[in-house]
Amino acid sequence: MNFTLKQLRYFVKAGEFNSVTRAAETLFVSQPSISSAILHLEDVTGLQLFVRHHAQGLSLTPAGRQFILKAKQLLADAEGLGHYANTLGEDVAGTLRIVGFPTFTPILLPSLMKKFVETYPDASVQCDESHHKDIIEDLIDGRYELALTYDMQIPAEIEFEPIVEFPPYAILSQDHPLSQRDTLSLKELVEYPMVLLDWPMSRDYFYSLFLSQDLEPNFAYRAQSLGMVRGLVGNGFGYSLFNTPLATNLALDGSQLIAIPLTDNLRPLRLGVAKVAQFRLTPVADAFIEMLKERASELTDSVFTDKRLYKNLK
Repeated sequence: MNFTLKQLRYFVKAGEFNSVTRAAETLFVSQPSISSAILHLEDVTGLQLFVRHHAQGLSLTPAGRQFILKAKQLLADAEGLGHYANTLGEDVAGTLRIVGFPTFTPILLPSLMKKFVETYPDASVQCDESHHKDIIEDLIDGRYELALTYDMQIPAEIEFEPIVEFPPYAILSQDHPLSQRDTLSLKELVEYPMVLLDWPMSRDYFYSLFLSQDLEPNFAYRAQSLGMVRGLVGNGFGYSLFNTPLATNLALDGSQLIAIPLTDNLRPLRLGVAKVAQFRLTPVADAFIEMLKERASELTDSVFTDKRLYKNLK
């Protein structure tokens, strides 16, 4: 088909913003240039890529959503080819856009990103945090090449490769009646008030653990951040359940936290790499995944002193 990478780039930017005006401003070109590129692509492909809304911008059609994924792949391949030509294939180069679940991203990713860019100085990593539902939607929409998330409600169009398994465990304040125990069961905890991390899917997962044991938890407090959960627990408002590493036994206000493994046969969460199944990864993404696998045990060792609290799958 007769179209250019520039026209694809204009189309992709308009699709990301749902606006010809914003695409033009971002790319420092005229609005007619963006509109002309879109019309040309629709003409040569025979597809309607956008629905035009009077005075309200654009929205991608179902065909447009499929086409934009392929367009982004082609643009990424073209960028990779350019880097290959510049380096004669000796280096991993380019920008990797990733997104991670906020329970573990600030704990595990910064040190990995540092190691990665030290190893591959021509590469850069841009990492955002988001909730699981948004992570999946952003992957499908092509905003990110990779995601690090849990194996919760992964749709068919997403390919998920598990790396580390995190069983749930309890966190309590140092003066909680059960804080001196080596292990605990949900049956022992259920009579006490619980502080719930009230995020979509997270709350469903933790509630399902109690249901699997025919128990009904006492969700006495709900919090929208890990910091607030830790603070409430540290100050004696209740216990909570975590999966990801407890990098420090202090809450943000300095109150003490105790981590205790659970004896129940509870479903763990698996941390892994997710991508669109039909999306071919760039060399920089492949290199990042390999480093993540190599360093998975090292990363968890550095923040988990109790080996009972995770299982390396690689």
